[in-house]
Amino acid sequence: MRVLVYGFGPYGRFRDNITAKIVKQLPKSDDLKKIVFPVRFNRKQFVQALKRNRPDAVLGLGQSSRQRIEVESSAANRKRAQASHRPKRISTNGPTHRRTTLKIKTGRQAGKSTNAGDYVCNYSMYIMLDHIAREHLRILFAFVHIPHDYDRRKASRFVQRVLRQCRPGAKRSIAS
Repeated sequence: MRVLVYGFGPYGRFRDNITAKIVKQLPKSDDLKKIVFPVRFNRKQFVQALKRNRPDAVLGLGQSSRQRIEVESSAANRKRAQASHRPKRISTNGPTHRRTTLKIKTGRQAGKSTNAGDYVCNYSMYIMLDHIAREHLRILFAFVHIPHDYDRRKASRFVQRVLRQCRPGAKRSIAS
């Protein structure tokens, strides 16, 4: 099973992004593709990653200012470059939300979230999930937000556990 794991580079006041560090330190494997995207509203970079790598599963990682790790259940059709700006639609003819297709067992270490925000994390989720749906692809997709000041070793262990849920024989489901 080919798995694409992505995170993001630095942005704004953050010189480092915990997700870039986690992605880079994942063990090398023929069936694991690792990408650190620049923090930009760039549809092409996300769609091309799907087309080029043809994964069976995608795990997106985003940095947050939350208190704990949270697994996102959906992406909203909205984006906002700055907090002072009004949100705009990502897709003029797309649905208001796209649901993730890989159900993650969170355990006690993480919570579940229904709000991925308005920034590039939500944007990447929506673009990829929209492409998967429109092209009728059978790709499992999950997204995890990790607090910027979270213990990196603990976060890495959580990500490794999520990746094991993407492997053959793991209990998982394609959401409808």
